[in-house]
Amino acid sequence: MTVTGTSGGLSHSVTPKVATPVFATLVTSAGTIVVELYQVQTPKTVANFVSLAQSGFYTNLTWHRIVQGFVIQTGDPKTVNGGGDRSTWGTGGSSQTVPLEIVGSLHNNAGYLGMARSSDPNSGSSQFYINLADNDSLDGGYTVFGKVISGMDVALALGNTPVNSQSQPISPVFLTSVTISSGP
Repeated sequence: MTVTGTSGGLSHSVTPKVATPVFATLVTSAGTIVVELYQVQTPKTVANFVSLAQSGFYTNLTWHRIVQGFVIQTGDPKTVNGGGDRSTWGTGGSSQTVPLEIVGSLHNNAGYLGMARSSDPNSGSSQFYINLADNDSLDGGYTVFGKVISGMDVALALGNTPVNSQSQPISPVFLTSVTISSGP
């Protein structure tokens, strides 16, 4: 599509770039969650997430941080199959990091995905969370890069999983797989 505008003797044509929507289907041990990823607003974060998903990185990882009424978090390779040393859960990531991509119109509201990170704002890697409530206090500090479009009931069910004092599930719950597509 080309848009042409004329003003007096000037004529200008523009062909806007329209990004193909990107969706991720998260199969979990509690059901399926479908999210729309915001590749135009957060291109580096989405490209990293898509690359990891397509490589199978997210297969059989534990939702290692569950805080009822706040967030559920996964993406740490140290949690694969619910194993490993639980004291290291939440400390792992991929070999890639992405910079903080703050977009003023995107907020850590219920159902939105955010990229977890360490104290370095540009240390996002593979861990991500789904907000279970409106968490305005996280705005400006974490990249918001997608939104749940179906399966929020599944995310909330995961958020009700019994946890230990470190907010880890007593019996592991899993992100079984992540599939990327151009339609929900």
